[in-house]
Amino acid sequence: MNFNDLTDVSAWLTQDRIDAAIMVAVNVVAALVILLVAMAISAWAKRRIVALSQRYKRLDDTLFGFLGNMVKYLILAIGVIFILNRFGIQTTSLAALVGAAGLAIGLALQGTLSNLAAGVMIILFRPFRQGDYIAAGSESGTVTEIQLFYTVLTTYDGIQIIVPNSDIWSSAITNYSANPTRMMDLTIGVAYDADLKKTQEVLEKISLSDPRALPEPAPVIRVKQLGDSSVDFTFRVWATTADFWGLQAEYTRKIKEEFDANGIGIPFPTRTLEVVQVPKIETRSVTRESGAA
Repeated sequence: MNFNDLTDVSAWLTQDRIDAAIMVAVNVVAALVILLVAMAISAWAKRRIVALSQRYKRLDDTLFGFLGNMVKYLILAIGVIFILNRFGIQTTSLAALVGAAGLAIGLALQGTLSNLAAGVMIILFRPFRQGDYIAAGSESGTVTEIQLFYTVLTTYDGIQIIVPNSDIWSSAITNYSANPTRMMDLTIGVAYDADLKKTQEVLEKISLSDPRALPEPAPVIRVKQLGDSSVDFTFRVWATTADFWGLQAEYTRKIKEEFDANGIGIPFPTRTLEVVQVPKIETRSVTRESGAA
């Protein structure tokens, strides 16, 4: 490098350009500081919100995770706005551009956004929780995972079903695990020649024989109706939700055994075939003679 090159550099390196370079460097450093601070604050805020799930055991962890992510991205978005303002970019025009782009993307992803909106509603209002057995739309199973776009169910035979949240939110939701107790409502049919008083006593004895049956509300056993081929009894017993299915199977077995032991008949469909013998039709041949007149 000779003296002429140094002269050219010094001529190009004016005070205005030096000030502009310093300003750019300061803005870059400030942007990095703002970004690091926003990331640190957002991560701290998310951890604090998620930690609240340990304090409020009745609320689901998914809700706190969702709120934590919302706060995290909100803080990051505010940090990005500060960075853009630092470089002199007008955020109002940028917001209009983002809004127009968001509208176009929303029209293209209507189904996905409806699943997102339904996921937000499910997480906020909590019609069911992880581990509940539900029926929604045409699907039913145990809830194993709740995401923003879909809910994962596991059927009783171990099959995984991924259901879009919009299908769940737009239909009636039956939550079999929401209440701590459930009523078992069985209809028991006996033969018309059975002793109804004895049948009532046997059913009352069965209802009190298992400790899993709740004493309150008390069991209800009544004659329900006179059916086409049986006298139907209503057999209602309350149990905890955890014991419901096992107790129902046990009662069904006990009812059959006690009815057999006490000679109480249980009607079942029968079919009678009547064979009608068709009389044999005798046939005879007729010989017709013809002659000349």
